[in-house]
Amino acid sequence: MKKTFFLTLFSLALTLPYSNAQENPEFDRWQIRVRGVGIIPNESSEVNKVGVGINVTSAFIPEIDFTYFFTKNMAAELLLGTSKHNISTQNNYLAGISNSSTGNVDLGHVWVLPPTLMLQYHFYPTPVWKPYVGVGMNYTAFYNEDPGVVQNITYKNSFGTALQLGVDINVAKNFFLNLDIKQTFLKTETKVDASNLAPDLIIPTKVKLDSFLLGFGVGIKI
Repeated sequence: MKKTFFLTLFSLALTLPYSNAQENPEFDRWQIRVRGVGIIPNESSEVNKVGVGINVTSAFIPEIDFTYFFTKNMAAELLLGTSKHNISTQNNYLAGISNSSTGNVDLGHVWVLPPTLMLQYHFYPTPVWKPYVGVGMNYTAFYNEDPGVVQNITYKNSFGTALQLGVDINVAKNFFLNLDIKQTFLKTETKVDASNLAPDLIIPTKVKLDSFLLGFGVGIKI
């Protein structure tokens, strides 16, 4: 239901006649931003076998985005960036068989690529400040997995959703600063193959990987 709702919003936005934009020549069609983004995961997991709670580290990454304005207020933004996260688990059973003295079991790291498409509404309260809100979807791909102390670990690519709140601060005719916060919502499935630690030990896990993102950057209007 949630995916259908977001897809419907995008379909309506992307089918807006190009002639509508032509009727408003006072705004720039394109914006490009470059941001530094802090990613703070808020993860939880559901386990079908041997209790495993997945821990995911935060990350700081560069990000680039492209925004196209259909009208002066309505726009679509494509965000591109990738991040590396270290993965671990606090699990007495795995810690015991892996000889971990701290109880923290290293599950290596994984790279995450979540290109995100946002549908935005922009406000113009002053000539300098331009706040906006957005709602969107992403397709999250996991790659370059390192399993750490276990035999293997896999992650299932999946769709997620996002909410956005930000502001552009004009400092010159075609140049502006940007402050942006997002909350993403993602569910995925992992499979931990710990058969090198105990015979036939395969641990399927459903992971809820919601993240808070705080970004600051600069942009240009084209």
